[in-house]
Amino acid sequence: MAIATVNPATGETVREFEAHDAAEVDRRIGEAQSAFEALHDTDFATRAGWMRATAQIMDAEADEVAAILTLEMGKPLSQAKAEVLKCAKNMRFYAEHAEGFLADEPLDDPSSVGASRAYARYQPLGVVLAVMPWNYPLWQVVRFAAPALMAGNTGVLKHASNVPQAALYLDTIFERGGFPLGSFRTLLIGSREVKAVIEDARVKAVTLTGSEPAGRSVASIAGEQIKKSVLELGGSDPFIVMPSADLEAAATTAVKARVQNNGQSCIAAKRFLVHTAIYDEFAALFAAKMRALVVGDPMDAATDVGPVATASGLADLAELVDDAVAKGATVLAGGAAIDGPGWFYQPTVLSELTDDMRIIMEETFGPVASLYRVADREEAIRIANQTTFGLSSAVWTNDSAEEDYFARELDAGAVFINGMTVSYPELPFGGIKASGFGRELAAEGIREFCNIKSVWRG
Repeated sequence: MAIATVNPATGETVREFEAHDAAEVDRRIGEAQSAFEALHDTDFATRAGWMRATAQIMDAEADEVAAILTLEMGKPLSQAKAEVLKCAKNMRFYAEHAEGFLADEPLDDPSSVGASRAYARYQPLGVVLAVMPWNYPLWQVVRFAAPALMAGNTGVLKHASNVPQAALYLDTIFERGGFPLGSFRTLLIGSREVKAVIEDARVKAVTLTGSEPAGRSVASIAGEQIKKSVLELGGSDPFIVMPSADLEAAATTAVKARVQNNGQSCIAAKRFLVHTAIYDEFAALFAAKMRALVVGDPMDAATDVGPVATASGLADLAELVDDAVAKGATVLAGGAAIDGPGWFYQPTVLSELTDDMRIIMEETFGPVASLYRVADREEAIRIANQTTFGLSSAVWTNDSAEEDYFARELDAGAVFINGMTVSYPELPFGGIKASGFGRELAAEGIREFCNIKSVWRG
C-alpha cells in the first residue's frame, strides 16, 4: 500500500511520501536506542516537565492538527479536535501519576521471605515498537507513548500508511517538548518491514492496535523473539437495553456509540440487544435518530457522520450489509452507499438477523448497527458472548441485580452501565479473547513495558 494522504471525502490523493529505506530505519532505531540510554537515567520530575511541555504544544496546535486528522481519515472536525485535546490530557495524566504508579512496592512482612527488606521495582525495558491504525491517528499512539516515555522507555512508530502526516507530526512532538533526540521516532515503512523491526535486537517489545490477522502476525513474531507484546484488536461490542432503562437516553446514546468516528472504532457499540418488552419502542426511536443524522463533508460543522476512511473499507461494509439483506435481514434505516465522490455510507440499522449472516460474527467498521430482540437477560448474555471478540460492552438498566449480573457475566474487558464505552486515562483499557491481551492506560498500562524486578535484602 502506498504511503499517502488520500482524502476520503473526495477520493483524491493529496500527497505521497517516500518510504524509509533499510538504512534510514536502522538510523532511526539507533537514535531511539541512544535516547533510551539517556532517558532511563533521568528522574520522574524531569520527564514530567518535558511531558507537560509536549502537552502544551499539542494544545496550542490543536486546530491545525485536527484538520490533518480530518483530511487523512475523514472524522468530523470537532471529533478530530477532541482527539487532539484528549492526547494532551493523557500526557498530563502520566506526568502527574507516573512516579506514583512506578514507585517501589515494599513487602509488608519481609521476614516471611527471610529478608530484612524486600520490594518490587519497576524499570524500563528499552525501545518499544508501536504498530498503530488510522482510526484514531493520534490517540492510539499517545495512549501508549505517554506512559512509555514517562517510564523511561523510548518508542518507534509504524503507523498506518494512509495517515503519514499524523505520523510525521508525532515524529518530533516529544523532542519539541524537551525529550532527548530520538525518544520517539516514526518509521515510514510498509507492513512487510515490521518483522525485521521486531527482530532487531535493540527493540525490546511491541504493541499493536489493529486487526486480528495483524495481531496474530505480530504476536507470533514477538513470541519467536521472546519479546513482550500487547495487543488491542477488533471488537463487536454489545449494547444491551433492559425494560428498566431510560429509553430516550439509551437511544440517544446508542446512536452516538455506533457512529462515533464515523462508526470506525473498535469500542463502538455494534450489536444492540433489546429486551422484547421495549424492543419496538426502542427500535423506532433508534432508527429515527439514525435516519436524522447529517452525512457529509467532515470539515463542515453541521456534519454528524463523515466518510469511511478507505475505499476497501467501504466495500467491506457494503458486502456485510448486502449479505445480511440477501439472507432476510430487515433494513430499518439506511442500507446503502451514497452515490458521488468519496466513500460515504448511510447510517444503517438492520434487524431480523439470523446465524447464517456474516454480520453476526464479523466486525462492522462503519455506521451500521445490528438490532436483536432478546427474551431475557440470559438470552442477552448468550448473544453478547457468542462472538470471538471481547473488547467492551454497555448495559442500560436501573435494576441493581441486573447491573451486577451483566457486570459479572459479560465476556469483555470493560462493562459500562447506563453509558457508552469511552477510554479514560484513569481506567485500564483492553480486551479478552480475540480482542487481544494486555492493558493500556491507568497504572496497568505504564507497567506493561517495565521489568518488574524483585529486590531482596538479608
